[in-house]
Amino acid sequence: MDNKSIYKKTIGFSLWRVLWDLIAFIAFIIFSAAGFIIANQTSDKGFAGLAIGAVLGGICAGVFLHFVAYTYKAGQIAMMTEGVVSGKLPENTVKEGRKIVKERFTTVAAYYAVTGVIKGIFRQIGNGITAVGQAVGGNNGNAVGSTISSVINTIVDYLCDCCLGWVFYKKDESAGKATLEGAAIFFKHGKTLIRNLGRIFGISLASFVVIGGIFTVIAYLITLLFPEAMTALSNETIEVLTNAGKEVPEFLHDITIFSWVCSGIAGVIMWGILHSTFVRPFILVGVLRNFINSGKDEKITESDYKELDKKSKKFAKLHSEA
Repeated sequence: MDNKSIYKKTIGFSLWRVLWDLIAFIAFIIFSAAGFIIANQTSDKGFAGLAIGAVLGGICAGVFLHFVAYTYKAGQIAMMTEGVVSGKLPENTVKEGRKIVKERFTTVAAYYAVTGVIKGIFRQIGNGITAVGQAVGGNNGNAVGSTISSVINTIVDYLCDCCLGWVFYKKDESAGKATLEGAAIFFKHGKTLIRNLGRIFGISLASFVVIGGIFTVIAYLITLLFPEAMTALSNETIEVLTNAGKEVPEFLHDITIFSWVCSGIAGVIMWGILHSTFVRPFILVGVLRNFINSGKDEKITESDYKELDKKSKKFAKLHSEA
C-alpha cells in the first residue's frame, strides 16, 4: 500500500477524533460563556467568571480527551504501522485499531506511561542542545541552541508517534523494550526523518494559513451577531488590566480590531484541531514509513543504549528497568 492508500483507509480515526475534539471545544466555550454571563449579570465581574468558566471547561475537556480520544490517535498509528509493514489493512480499521491498542496497553495509565517516557527522552535531549549552545557561545550560543531546540520540539510529536508505531510493530516485545529500540533507531538513522522536515514544515505552514484563515473569518462573522457581548467582554478586559496597573492595548478600545483578535485566537484553535486530526496524519504516514523501514534490519546493541543513557535520564531509567 502506498502512503495515500494508507491515509484513506485510516481516515475514519480522524473523523472520530475531530468529533471528540469539537465536543470538548464546544464544552469549553459553553463553560466559558456561562461563567461570563452569570458573573456579569450577578456581580458585574464578567471577566473573572469567564476565567473560572474557562478553567472548569478546560479541565472537563482535558479529562474527556484523556480517557476517550487517545484510543483513536493510538489506533490510527497502529493501523498505519500495519499498512506500512504488511501492505494491507482490515476492512474496519477503526474497530481493529482500538482492539490492538487495548491489547497492547491494557490500561490508560500504561499507554500514557510509555508516551510520557518517549516525549521526555526527546525533550531532554532538545534541552541539552540549548544548554550546550549557551555554554559554548554565551547569549549568542543560547540563541542558536534555542533555535535548534525549537525545531526539535516541533518534530517531537512525530518522533513520539514513530516510536509508538515501533511499539506496535514489535508485538512480541514489551512496550518498554520496544520504546528503547525506537529511540535508539532514530538517533542512529536521524537522517531518515530529516528528509521529511521540508514536508513537515511546508504542509504545516500551508494548513495554518488556509485553515486558520478560513476559521478566523468565520469566527469574525459570528462575532458580528453579538456586538453587545463583544463590547462587554472588551470593557471587562480593560477594567481588569486597569485595576491591575497594566497597560491597556489600543486594540481593546476598538471593538472591530478586538473582534478580529478574538476571531484569530478561535481560528488558531480550530487550526490546531483540524491540523492534528486530518493534516498531521497525512504527513505522518510518510515519516512513519521511513522510520520503520530504516529500523527493520537494524541490530541495536548495548553500546547504542549506553550512548543515549548519557543524553537522557528518562532513557537511562527506562533502560535500567528493562
